[in-house]
Amino acid sequence: MPTPDTLPNLGPASRRLLADVGLLAVDDVRRIGAVAAFARVQARHPSVSLNLLWALEGALTGERWQDVAREHRTSLLLALESHHAARTQPR
Repeated sequence: MPTPDTLPNLGPASRRLLADVGLLAVDDVRRIGAVAAFARVQARHPSVSLNLLWALEGALTGERWQDVAREHRTSLLLALESHHAARTQPR
């Protein structure tokens, strides 16, 4: 089974954070996307840096995390805000 360490941009600390929230395979991260994966880690580790979000998106798109942070920051932050809002909406 592939592990998140086969994704570029993710070092040992990122792999541990992902594993800690049950994201053990590349397909797990691809299935839920970078924003949801980051939100899951952030829920358990509130002090996690946004650099993990940039790295996750870069790993899924093949872009360097630095380029993601520069070029996709706003759209990712809006998506994260929407994700959090959707999770707190009453059903």
